Amino acid sequence: MSHWASILSTAAKVNLLILVVSAVFSWSSLSDRVPEFALTKLEESDIKDDSRKEPITEDDADPEDLEVFYPTHQWQTIRPGQAVPAGSHVRLNLQTGDREAKLPDSENGKSDTREERRKRLGKVDVDSNAFTSQELKKVLAKMKESEKAERKAHEEEVRKKFRPIEQLKEEFEKLNVKMETDYEIMVKLIGKFNSSASTLDEKVAALYDLEYYVHQVDNAKDFLSMGGLQLMINGLNSTEAVLKEHAAFVLGAALSSNPKVQIEAIEGGALQKLLVILATEQPLAVKKKALFALSSMLRHFPYAQQQFLKLGGLQVLRSLFRQKGVETLHVRVVTLLYDLIVEKMLLEDSQHGDQMEEKIQQYRQVKLVPAVVEQDWCVVVSNLLAMPEHDTREKVLKTVGVLMAFCKERYRGDQALSTTLSLLRSEYEELAAEEQREGDKDGYFKELLGSVNTIIQELR
Repeated sequence: MSHWASILSTAAKVNLLILVVSAVFSWSSLSDRVPEFALTKLEESDIKDDSRKEPITEDDADPEDLEVFYPTHQWQTIRPGQAVPAGSHVRLNLQTGDREAKLPDSENGKSDTREERRKRLGKVDVDSNAFTSQELKKVLAKMKESEKAERKAHEEEVRKKFRPIEQLKEEFEKLNVKMETDYEIMVKLIGKFNSSASTLDEKVAALYDLEYYVHQVDNAKDFLSMGGLQLMINGLNSTEAVLKEHAAFVLGAALSSNPKVQIEAIEGGALQKLLVILATEQPLAVKKKALFALSSMLRHFPYAQQQFLKLGGLQVLRSLFRQKGVETLHVRVVTLLYDLIVEKMLLEDSQHGDQMEEKIQQYRQVKLVPAVVEQDWCVVVSNLLAMPEHDTREKVLKTVGVLMAFCKERYRGDQALSTTLSLLRSEYEELAAEEQREGDKDGYFKELLGSVNTIIQELR
């Protein structure tokens, strides 16, 4: 009996030794695993599933499975590249800066069942009760398939809302073919105006559109190169008043601040034709546009100003003050004279280099002020102070102030001017005082009052 007891004792010791060695080997093997498995906590129930089959060992697992994070009810660090199952709680550890995750707590304080965890992981049906690496792999695959399906559905929805880029390119190419440059548009408008098949309304419409385009300096130069400028000059001879009016309008727009066009226009005879329109019986609208074109030609162009005086242009403008029905042009004429006189004065008083010497010499040949004094423009201008519009008075006061150096003796002997200035001072004193009462210390009427007082002071 003691012999059998000894054998049993020896066998038990051997079994115990085998268990210890197995445990040590198992622990060593787990320690040598990648960090993801070192952080994995397996419950005893997870060692075997309901079918009592052994779980897949590390040697049998796919390398991709090692990147799966296995959450427990304790916070664990998530290593870079690990996939966290859906439904897990994730937080940032502010002390270590690591991201951590765990299984969510159940509402009743008890651990979630495997079935509940299985639902959170994407409702994937598995045979075992444990979350093995293969199960998580299936879940991730399911999630990828779901995301792929959603992305595909989104792409289909976008395709329905937006047209393909190839179709858009084709449409843009078609649009570019139909787009016309300003040059092409002006060519068509000139052709319409010059065509004998066009009606009067069509020609007027073409001129109206041309005026818009030739305002730009480059367009005006193109307009000149395509022969449009000469057509407008010839249009000033038209028997149709409305064509004269709009031809002068286009001409004035092209001439504004464009020296090249100004030179071509005066060489093409535009100055003479404009003066003829202003000197003869014409509708007011025609004369108004002709005066606009004349002003555009003369400003900042001393050669044109010199030719203007030689052709008797100042007398033509003077005659407008004797014509009936053109009173609205009087202020425009006075404003033009003021601009031309001040333009020359500013150039002579300013510092300039050698490049401006030629232009200054041209201005010195323009004897505008002597002609103004000789033709008694001093009185013509001052008489306009009797007009009731404040805007008109403002422009006339500025012109009288400029002419004061040349017309002082003439103004001192003008009793009508003295009376007008006294009336204006009284009127603007009251208006300026009213402005101050309203809180406007530097108002419009105070400025006009200052101009009146300056002229009165200089005439004493």
